[in-house]
Amino acid sequence: MSVINPDVTPEKDFPLRDDIRLLGRILGDTIREQEGEATFEIVERIRQTSIRFHRDEDEIARRELETILNSLSRGRTNQIIRAYSYFSHLANLAEDQHHVRRSRAHAMAGAHAMEAAAPREGTLARALKLIQEAGISHTALQAFFASALVCPVLTAHPTEVRRKSTIDREMEISQILAQRDRQHLTPEEEVTCQEALRRAILTLWQTSILRRNRLKVIDEVMNGLSYYDYTFFKELPRVYASLEDQLAAMDPTWGTVEVPSFLRMGSWIGGDRDGNPFVTADALRQALLLQSKHALGFYLEELHCLGAELSLDGRYVNISDEAQELAKASPDLSPHRQDEPYRRAITGIYARLAATATRLGHGDVARHAVGEARAYDSVEEFEGDLLILHRSLRSNGSGSLSRGRLRKLRRAVDVFGFHLASLDMRQNSDVHQRVVAELFEKAIPGTDYEGLPEEKRVALLLEELRTPRLLTSPYVEYSPETTSELAIVHEAAEAHRRYGRAAVPNYVISKASDPSDILEVALLLKEAGLLRPREGEMDVNIIPLFETIADLRHCSGVMDALFALPDYIRLLRSRGQAQEVMLGYSDSNKDGGFLTSGWELYKAEIELIDVFKRHGVALRLFHGRGGSVGRGGGPSYQAILAQPGGAVQGAIRITEQGEVIAGKYSNPDLGRRNLEILASATLEASLLHSGQPAPNEEYLKAMEELSNSAFKAYRALVYETEGFERYFWESTVISEIANLNIGSRPASRTNSRRIEDLRAIPWVFGWAQCRLMLPGWYGFGSAVNEWLEKRPDTGLALLQEMYREWPFFQALLSNMDMVLAKSNIAIASRYAKLVEDEALREAIFPRLRHEWEDSIRQLLAIMQQQSLLDDNPLLARSIRNRFPYLDPLNHLQIELLKRHRSGDADEQVVQGIHLSINGIAAGLRNSG
Repeated sequence: MSVINPDVTPEKDFPLRDDIRLLGRILGDTIREQEGEATFEIVERIRQTSIRFHRDEDEIARRELETILNSLSRGRTNQIIRAYSYFSHLANLAEDQHHVRRSRAHAMAGAHAMEAAAPREGTLARALKLIQEAGISHTALQAFFASALVCPVLTAHPTEVRRKSTIDREMEISQILAQRDRQHLTPEEEVTCQEALRRAILTLWQTSILRRNRLKVIDEVMNGLSYYDYTFFKELPRVYASLEDQLAAMDPTWGTVEVPSFLRMGSWIGGDRDGNPFVTADALRQALLLQSKHALGFYLEELHCLGAELSLDGRYVNISDEAQELAKASPDLSPHRQDEPYRRAITGIYARLAATATRLGHGDVARHAVGEARAYDSVEEFEGDLLILHRSLRSNGSGSLSRGRLRKLRRAVDVFGFHLASLDMRQNSDVHQRVVAELFEKAIPGTDYEGLPEEKRVALLLEELRTPRLLTSPYVEYSPETTSELAIVHEAAEAHRRYGRAAVPNYVISKASDPSDILEVALLLKEAGLLRPREGEMDVNIIPLFETIADLRHCSGVMDALFALPDYIRLLRSRGQAQEVMLGYSDSNKDGGFLTSGWELYKAEIELIDVFKRHGVALRLFHGRGGSVGRGGGPSYQAILAQPGGAVQGAIRITEQGEVIAGKYSNPDLGRRNLEILASATLEASLLHSGQPAPNEEYLKAMEELSNSAFKAYRALVYETEGFERYFWESTVISEIANLNIGSRPASRTNSRRIEDLRAIPWVFGWAQCRLMLPGWYGFGSAVNEWLEKRPDTGLALLQEMYREWPFFQALLSNMDMVLAKSNIAIASRYAKLVEDEALREAIFPRLRHEWEDSIRQLLAIMQQQSLLDDNPLLARSIRNRFPYLDPLNHLQIELLKRHRSGDADEQVVQGIHLSINGIAAGLRNSG
């Protein structure tokens, strides 16, 4: 069985190979200079021995590795771990630059060549071409943009391991690589670039990868804001400009139309308090303040640059009356600008925006205004002034000037407003239940809300929601939990007054399982004035999150019962008769395994589509996807197009988490490409695939049977095997992950070690670190074996047909192909040795190995491949490039875990474990 086909490097990938060699050589030189020749030679010995072990699972190589690693001092071990970790990071940068290089090459070769060379890539040019070929009308396209919403939602992540300091240095290296790519350098310029690379890599080597202290919520907010500087501020407006220009080229009537801002940013950082006691009303307030300050700081800098550019002399150009009024109202009285009306108008706008920043509590702006001015009451006022400049330039022969910085600034203001990103609130339904029970008990003693059956709870909540009278009283003392929850919704209401309703538009409910869970949040919103019974208005979307297998199976019934309540439908009308539902990939996977999770999510969507259609409510899905396949990760383009017909109704929100955010959005070119992928996939799914017929009934029956078998196998291992919980904690780095300073949120929801209580993120992260990736494949081999035993003659042919014809099944197996290629059973066998109970180890690991082998064999048979990733040469190449440097980190981690667990509490041992966690996560890229 061939795991990965070791084909030769194609000519188009020579630049990638050269970049990796260059960065590796400079890193090697740095290690020699800083740590000595002996350290460098050990790095090479470990790498070569690891390659032998990886290739053949050779016992001699295993013993050699153990001998080398056992002989290392603590300090030398950490030096070597750092060497391999930094190589992984540098290889990532080289790959990212190569993706940019290939995208540019495709673009320069033309759309047709791009389509042929990269059929899986979703680009707006390709999507518009397909839409034009399909004969989609101008009216239909306009209607799509008018109501569409595509929103990547950045979330804090307890497995994000990189510090901002290292990301900044990596950004510098990326920029140098890009500069070398886009210019024909003279020998002197090439030397200069390489010297710059040496300085950056030396700085990286001398900078700590790890944080000494656990992140606070506000630190996570600041980290999230970095990606606006890297990518979103500049690239989102460029995406819109490119889209508008392509539409105009396709149909000249689009030349006078500006596309509505359907692609926007969301965030959970500072609003997601599910299991995180550090997200309070104060944290929410600070997060919103920092977001707003970041947005206005960008606008002020852009206005300053715009004023420098628009030096037009009023004696040579005409200017509209509106723009003339702006110039007259400006506090700028400088005689040097008396004949420069646009500059005076811009200094006036700048002064008003600076006053707005002061009103919002941002403190002093970096560059003071020329004089006093009235603050803007709303972002729409600010947009209106920029629109006046745009109209004046266009109507007076300077239209090309309006298409530069002004165009991008106007779009940025429309997208980011005064709030930057829409910040969601999230809390667990159990908390809401306790809070509402206390409110009722304090107001009406003896209510016993928690003891009521569901129908009586609903009746009581609806009765309270019909009256404008508040349930809370300033004269009553509430528990700390209730006080905190009420403070959160009151802070959200204040944010609406300060920044506009787009600042906090959503409230997500974890573990939603009944209509009362939604109505409880409605009651809390009413207490803060965010829901007004008399007017039938609600200022926030209430979004149930269905996470477990049971929740997914019942979610359509919950929504059906909710929509049957006239009071709720009345409130929903104030939200445009649209309801958002969030689907949780992580917990459903931990609950039921990869195959069953994917299938139950798909079925839930089909059932939700039917319920929403019957009640005349528009459906918007929010996909809680993680970075790893075990948490719903994988390529976004294929995932969106694999949704059932009608699931993507011009609107989709998707979580972007942790190291995946850095991988997608720290490089501006890659960031723009990923934004385009989300937009184009939504466009195609809504306009080209919305009416596609339901899958073949035979496919559905087959998938149901496979899912049932996989579910049985997965549950039998994870939840029904005696001692499996202990096996997991001892054979992975989960204990050490729980102590790593990589997030503000605890690894478990309680102090329990039960798998049921463990968060899905560290569950997946732990299996990824030991290279078993169990959540991404376990149960598949057993399911297919059982299927084929019942149908020895026809079973395989049907599964192969399903893979060819059904996008859902294609995406499912493609993701499994990826995760199995990143697994390594030989390395996993070394982690299994960490389990002290030999009987327990021998009872479980052979089962894992057998299922792994069966899953690969059956996957290759269905996909009709000779080896994993035959159909994904980009990832296959990536694995060939990086795994000889990644595997040693696993071996080093194992040795350090042995030392630590035997009682060696030396700080260098703990630091080495944490360094190895960082390096392995970087090498795998989508590990949590």
